[in-house]
Amino acid sequence: MKPLRKHVALAIDGGGIKGVMVTRALAMVEEHLSRSAHDWTNLAVGTSTGSVISAGIAAGLTAQEMHALYVTLGAEVFRSSLRKTLWPLSRYRYSGDLLERYLRQYLSDVRLSKLREGPAPVDLVITAFDLIENRTLFIKPWKPNYADWSLVKAVLASCTVPTYFPPVDGRYIDGGVGSYANPAYVAAYEACIVLGWNLEETTLISLGTGRSPHGLDAERIHKFRAWQWIEPILGAFMQSADDQQVHLVDTFFEGLDFRRFQVDLHEAIAMDDPIRIPELTAYGEELGRKILNDEFDRAMDITPALPADR
Repeated sequence: MKPLRKHVALAIDGGGIKGVMVTRALAMVEEHLSRSAHDWTNLAVGTSTGSVISAGIAAGLTAQEMHALYVTLGAEVFRSSLRKTLWPLSRYRYSGDLLERYLRQYLSDVRLSKLREGPAPVDLVITAFDLIENRTLFIKPWKPNYADWSLVKAVLASCTVPTYFPPVDGRYIDGGVGSYANPAYVAAYEACIVLGWNLEETTLISLGTGRSPHGLDAERIHKFRAWQWIEPILGAFMQSADDQQVHLVDTFFEGLDFRRFQVDLHEAIAMDDPIRIPELTAYGEELGRKILNDEFDRAMDITPALPADR
């Protein structure tokens, strides 16, 4: 792995239980560097499940501790129940109270403003979506309107996937509903524009939670009913938006040491399937090896056309 620069920002995608692979990969990096992620990260940015991991880093948890959290939390929060069986009649698949209880157990109820105290604070940005104001929120400890929020509330707001959990305060839902399921551009902007870090002194590591398999049979597409378009269209929208964030960072932050890492899934994995945790851990080890060997995501190969090519 190339040496990290003076400033290190970490951006983590959304993906529900697939955060297992990111925590396992980060644990491998921690072992390689003989330091916890908190010790070598200056800025952590996360959406949805990425907010859980980013908040954990800011709070001082090791990646191994967070992997244990996911194994426990996934099996408990996403367990089968009458509520899940009866959905959509039950409105939401899972209880937000159970998720909140586990987050409080691991993250404590620290106020966001307190995260900036101490000898080596980690700056934090968490994305969420406000249904009432119809806009993406960028929750930061130093912003006065979020200073009194608890860390747990910020994480809950970011990972409250519609139909899976009830909205926080009746208005805040998953940050991935907007354009930032991959928050790489948010991290680059925060680091270099807001915090004023020198591009030449900054490393940004962006971690995905698995690229779903591509390709549909042409004959099957021809026979699609109206409702069968929902899944492929949503999948295309999400993947296109993720790759766009990579391209934006590459385009507008020249000189930044930008590293995007992703793994290809052999088959789609639901964000609420704890049975797949062992498989996700194996994917995490693959992701960790990619980080340690500087094997970047193929989305970074997208380059603008040269004048002669136009």
